[in-house]
Amino acid sequence: MDQIRKEDIKQEVFDLYDDYAHDRIDRRNFVQSLSAYAVGGITVASLMGFLMPDYQGGIQVKANDPRLKSDYIHYDSPKGGKKIKALLSKPESATGKLGGIIVVHENRGLNPHIEDVARRAALAGFVSLAPDALTPLGGYPGNDDQGREMQSKRDRNEMSEDFIAAYDYLKNHKDCNGKVGVVGFCFGGGIANMMAVRIPELSASVPFYGGQPAPEDVPKIKAPLLLHYASLDTRVNEGWPAYEAALKENKKEYKAYMYPDANHGFHNDTTPRYDKAAAELAWKRTIDFFKEKLA
Repeated sequence: MDQIRKEDIKQEVFDLYDDYAHDRIDRRNFVQSLSAYAVGGITVASLMGFLMPDYQGGIQVKANDPRLKSDYIHYDSPKGGKKIKALLSKPESATGKLGGIIVVHENRGLNPHIEDVARRAALAGFVSLAPDALTPLGGYPGNDDQGREMQSKRDRNEMSEDFIAAYDYLKNHKDCNGKVGVVGFCFGGGIANMMAVRIPELSASVPFYGGQPAPEDVPKIKAPLLLHYASLDTRVNEGWPAYEAALKENKKEYKAYMYPDANHGFHNDTTPRYDKAAAELAWKRTIDFFKEKLA
């Protein structure tokens, strides 16, 4: 494969990947569009390989990490009497009850990266729960293309109820102190905003580049918010001014950060959109926020 450096890739290529990852263009059009940037010895195939996630190479906390107790569980969700699979993790050394964190995946199900993020949250001193919204369709299929296709077939309102049920499960879990926050990425960021609207008892919400709620729903928010945005993420950022205006008007507790020169998905360390400095700072802010709000 040709050696590709992130700094040699035009922003338009990352924007194309964003369109592809969010189903605004199909794979065929994505590949065709990439051909315009396959120059100077760089092939379309090498560009594709460069842009696609490397899940195993990006894992920070392995599934069998001895510092954690981590298992798959199933919890009840109200729609159709179904059960949702989720990864439940906590520090092996924990002796008392801990604050709880719901970790919400992107638009492709519970893939290895989000499981890794959930384990990172647990290692920071919490009990974390990472649901798989694809459970009713068989669960995350092992690749993101198929995962996105599957998730697009699920009803958005039903998925919302699945994550609200995750809150109820974790809040009442024997290892949880009753205070539960949520962190979500992309689709999950939108879910984190939704949960802040729908769950008055939510203790904290941290959306990463998530779709915003309607301004008329903002008065319902009780949870403190920590919001992370990427300056190059024009699609999601379009909704931020109206959201911020509504938060200010309704005197809601929030902090928002715009990370310069960062792309949508900058926290995901398995793709070249990853911005190490922005991701590490945003995660530190997130954990500090949860330590304050979930104690």
